[in-house]
Amino acid sequence: MTIKEKEIKRAVKEGYAQIAKQATSYYSSRSCYGCADIPEEISKRMGYSDEEISAAPPESNLGLGCGNPVALASLREGETVLDMGAGAGFDCFLASSRVGDSGKIIGVDITSEMVDKARANARKGGYANIDFRQGDLENMPVADSYVDVVISNCVINLVPNKKMVFKETFRVLKPGGRLAVSDVVLTRELPEFVKRSNKAYIGCLAGAIMKEEYLMIIRNVGFSEVIVVAESSFPVESLLCETAGSAVIEMPRISAEQQKEVADSVLSIKVSAVKPM
Repeated sequence: MTIKEKEIKRAVKEGYAQIAKQATSYYSSRSCYGCADIPEEISKRMGYSDEEISAAPPESNLGLGCGNPVALASLREGETVLDMGAGAGFDCFLASSRVGDSGKIIGVDITSEMVDKARANARKGGYANIDFRQGDLENMPVADSYVDVVISNCVINLVPNKKMVFKETFRVLKPGGRLAVSDVVLTRELPEFVKRSNKAYIGCLAGAIMKEEYLMIIRNVGFSEVIVVAESSFPVESLLCETAGSAVIEMPRISAEQQKEVADSVLSIKVSAVKPM
């Protein structure tokens, strides 16, 4: 791992530790710090229904992410599901009801503060089929060929070595297992002022790679049936707006023209793939 990669991983861990702490005080006061966007509204724009939003513990929804991988995954009763970058557990709680008591959810996150928060949410909600684990997505604490489905929501872009993440994903999936991820990719190179910013990395921008490179990595590690199920513009303005999740990111102050330049470079995509039998 290069020095730059170590710096990025440290910045991401520290940033999301702050987000976990900030979210606790946010939900205690339900203050949006002067911004109209609240996590529920952001989640609706990402594709979550009112029923899904209300079904999960409120404190698990930090308004982070770029899609709804649970809906994309078409989960079935009894399946074992891994959520990479589980955060406070929002997608895990939604997946829990889909797989039922006979199924199992594993949520992995690199940040201990997020894992603690997710476990507390699970205890409050009485979720017995979810196991939150602290771990690095480049070396996940999950056995080989153990899970039926891997989901992830706007997290792989945060990891410097994306090839290793997808190799690990391939390793933990059973033959015939499914991958369903929402993530941020690029249609053209980002401006230099974004690429140089650690804060923009934490905000799911600076770590994004070109769309075709992203899909090629998934294919090259062994996945088949790699399909872009949907794509849309990424609401960059949400990152510049203080919510429960983003209040401490402090994205660089940029002009309206610069914001448009960034927005025109970024896509939110939903990708599905299969580990061959």
